[in-house]
Amino acid sequence: MTLKIALAQTNFLVGDIAANVDNIARAAIHARDELGADMVVFPELTITGYPAEDLLLRADFITAANNALYQLADRVAGIALVVGFPEHDGDKLYNSAAVLHQGAILACYRKRALPNYGVFDEQRYFTAGSQPCVFEFNGTFIGLTICEDVWRQGIIEDNKQAGAELLLTLNASPFNSGKIHQREAIICSQVKAAQIPLVYVNQIGGQDELIFDGASFVVDADGGIVFRAAEFKEQISVVEFDGNKPVKTTCAPSYNEVSSEYQALVLGIKDYVRKNGFQGAILGLSGGIDSALVLALAVDALGADKVEAVLLPSRYTQDMSNEDAMLEAEALGVKHHIIPIEPAVNAFTGMLADIFAGTAKDATEENIQARCRGVVLMALSNKQGKLLLTTGNKSEMSVGYATLYGDMSGGFAPIKDVPKLLIYQLAHYRNSLSPAIPERVITRPPSAELAPDQVDADSLPPYDVLDPILERYIEKDQSAAEIIAAGFRREDVARAISLVDRNEYKRRQSPPGIRITARAFGRDRRYPITSGYKGI
Repeated sequence: MTLKIALAQTNFLVGDIAANVDNIARAAIHARDELGADMVVFPELTITGYPAEDLLLRADFITAANNALYQLADRVAGIALVVGFPEHDGDKLYNSAAVLHQGAILACYRKRALPNYGVFDEQRYFTAGSQPCVFEFNGTFIGLTICEDVWRQGIIEDNKQAGAELLLTLNASPFNSGKIHQREAIICSQVKAAQIPLVYVNQIGGQDELIFDGASFVVDADGGIVFRAAEFKEQISVVEFDGNKPVKTTCAPSYNEVSSEYQALVLGIKDYVRKNGFQGAILGLSGGIDSALVLALAVDALGADKVEAVLLPSRYTQDMSNEDAMLEAEALGVKHHIIPIEPAVNAFTGMLADIFAGTAKDATEENIQARCRGVVLMALSNKQGKLLLTTGNKSEMSVGYATLYGDMSGGFAPIKDVPKLLIYQLAHYRNSLSPAIPERVITRPPSAELAPDQVDADSLPPYDVLDPILERYIEKDQSAAEIIAAGFRREDVARAISLVDRNEYKRRQSPPGIRITARAFGRDRRYPITSGYKGI
């Protein structure tokens, strides 16, 4: 007997229950009528979107989600739907999966392993289930699991012991660099040990800081991948099972890490702008590599007609910076303006002249320039309804090499979790697709251009030294002693750690940004602003 299962790798909007149900129904009808599927499997918490965060604490929201599930059961016939939803039972809430068929709920499973690390807060909202769930459909006994369940030892085996011949898992597994390969390796190992085939359906899309990459797949009982969906794309695919064995079909290729990271950033910008109703995006284009990369990402995400670039030169801006910014704007076909900031800088310094009399020039005057740019960019953003993208990278945000209410002004920070060295790799990758970023932008020493002949190396260790230190301290939680023991100079480690520790207050005030590393600022890394602990 054959069974055709559709994997609905779909993009949902958190909180928009009605629209999500419409999308589920359309996808199910497509899978039934166009693909001939007997069953369609959706991602985790399909009805509400994931993560719904504290919306899950609202009784009216949970009631609406549960009502929507029953309405969906009556709405689509002729195909079974496996759908994630927040199940309310008395005073408890469960992260559940329901099997809907012919107007009834055929089975319901409650997630057993609730992650509470990194970006996950599921124990804040849900009660853990305690039992496997196995149901019969078209002569096949099928087990249900949800995301973290298949990462934990024993739960797959429990389903097999309960009689499952095939396992379905609903997922909202967020992207970070290398996660796709890690995910497949762990799941395949677990499946091979249990000797039971598995269908893994993952969410797609951007949700605030998080990116969900899709890359759904099917594993046979020997732990081999027989199908893989595309990454970073909505896709509904059917895999046929013959006697509980999946029939091998075409596997989409995996991206390499740099191209995967680039596609994640593009999707993050696209969905943040689209889902929040902005008319497009705007950014300050300096002639440096960070803003150049953000412009290319924005154009790839939204189209050139939805993106606007603004050059804001000061007395310290070099001619080649303006030239390179213009070259990129023209290469990418975006509308662009030149608005010199000197009149605004003179106005502010004139207003402050009496109070600043007798003091030496320092970072204060540099920051005034950055803040003048921020005011102009925010004004254009407000007037046009376009999202202002900030252009600071993770290395800068780590050590506070950014100006509050200046270059940190904006609504979204696409490269906030991208270290400086990776910025260069991404720029080279983008240029391998088509000319976008002038070569001089990539090869010249980076500079904020807020003082004569200024370069980043005047204030920071070289990035090939700084970035590995930051990765060890921020992402791996290594101590200063461990980092020094790895071969880094004590003075470089002390300087970097000191800058990280004392700039938490800046990071708390920065816009949200796309998470692509295993540990980003914000949801992943929550440190107190006021702290007596010194990292070195």
